[in-house]
Parts: sequence; C-alpha cells; structure tokens
Amino acid sequence: MTEGEKTRLVAWSRELRAVHERLREALRVTREALTAGTPAGEASRDLLLFCHGFCTALTSHHEGEDRRLFPAIAAAHPELADTLRSLQQDHSMIGYLVAGLQEAVDRSAPRAELERHLEGIGAIMESHFGFEERRLLSVLESLRLEADPTEVLGPL
Repeated sequence: MTEGEKTRLVAWSRELRAVHERLREALRVTREALTAGTPAGEASRDLLLFCHGFCTALTSHHEGEDRRLFPAIAAAHPELADTLRSLQQDHSMIGYLVAGLQEAVDRSAPRAELERHLEGIGAIMESHFGFEERRLLSVLESLRLEADPTEVLGPL
C-alpha cells in the first residue's frame, strides 16, 4: 500500500469527524439565530436561513451514509449489520424531527416551540454521532471506498 492509499483510507474517519463537527456548529449557529432576536411567533430571515442550511446538511449527511457508506461497511464488515441497522433507524427518527422543525419554522411557530425542536434534534444527534463514532471510526480507518467525500458524508 502506498502512502497516498494509506492517507486516503484514514481520511474517512477524519472526514466523518469533521462533518459531525460542522453539523454541531450549524446547530449552535441555528440556536443562536433563534436566541438573538426571533420575536415570539415570527421566524426571522436569519433563522430561516440557518435552519434551512442545518436541516439540509444533516439530511444530506444521513442520506449519503445510507446510500454509500453503510453498504460499503456492510460488505467489508457483515458483523456490523445490527449497528448499521440501528444507525439507519436513528437517521429515520432524526429525519422525522427535522421535518417537524422545518414545518414549525415555515409556520412561524413560537420561540419556545422552536427551541424544543432544536433541543430534541440536538439530543438525538449527539447520541447518534457519539454511537456512530465509537462503533465506526476504527472501521473507517481501513475502509476501501473510492468516492467523493461530499457524496458520502455530505458537505465538509
């Protein structure tokens, strides 16, 4: 294995961590937009922008994992089938929560309701990311997957 091949292999675990950090940051910025001046019952332009960006990025990340990353892991590590199934169930639950947040923002829900949506997504997202990192980072260090990282993990 050449040094370039080894670097490419290890990069998947680094890139997953990087995407998780960007999504955490996007959630933080979205929460700040809500706190910084969204009048009750009225979504600000900033909140709409940050929420849309965060929701789109999180959804894209999970769709890429389901479509490209998880099948590659399943092929190389069939013993992880239960873990992958659990992670995909999380993706479905997070998708449901994201849809609820988007609907609440679109109808200019009160601040308290938006905060509850963001808190719920944040809690599940953190639990999911932690589990995913504990179970998959070492696997990703040796995974052979020739693909564009943004296709597989979403925007970096």
